[in-house]
Amino acid sequence: MAKAKSCRRTIDSYTVKHISKTIRPGDCVLMRPSDSSKLSYVARVEKIEAADGRGGATSVRVRVRWYYRPEESIGGRRQFHGSKELFLSDHLDYQSADTIEGKCTVHNFISYTKLDAVGNEDFFCRFEYNSSTGGFNPDRVAVYCKCEMPYNPDELMVQCEGCTEWFHPTCIEMTPEEAKKLDCFYCLSCSSEDQNKLQNSHVSTGHSDEKVDTKRRRR
Repeated sequence: MAKAKSCRRTIDSYTVKHISKTIRPGDCVLMRPSDSSKLSYVARVEKIEAADGRGGATSVRVRVRWYYRPEESIGGRRQFHGSKELFLSDHLDYQSADTIEGKCTVHNFISYTKLDAVGNEDFFCRFEYNSSTGGFNPDRVAVYCKCEMPYNPDELMVQCEGCTEWFHPTCIEMTPEEAKKLDCFYCLSCSSEDQNKLQNSHVSTGHSDEKVDTKRRRR
């Protein structure tokens, strides 16, 4: 005799008892990996379904859209990827709601950079990822510094008050400790331009000992 097929219904929310938290579509969650030595997976809940089983027991599953860590992508982790960076993939899956370990927050990039403190449940995403082709959307982002790399929020950068460009301390032969002590900073190009303007001013006025005021843009 064939088993009766359980009828699944979509529900608006579900309380995961072992973590005492209620999840809803749109929430980001931490999922238990099959290998306990690995980090928790991160996913966005797209749908919650419940099915009644024998004896009145109800099983609940979630349809999730997986976030990939940079090291899980085809290209791997690169220098500009932050430690809490994730890629929103096109990989959809069904998982038991019992594998949810907790809720988390995946911020957009700008919101993440404005956090006063980053918690264990805070992540950020600036790319969507095609798990089949390894492609990203957007496929280009702004680059900074002499090294022309995208911004990594884990790394300290200093801003030139002349051109407003951002630089890594190591790229301008400076230690992070020295950079933190700066009251203001001018890059080599802006410093050279100011020096040339100063010399031209001395030649045209003939007053080499006259102090020249430089207008500085403050952040």
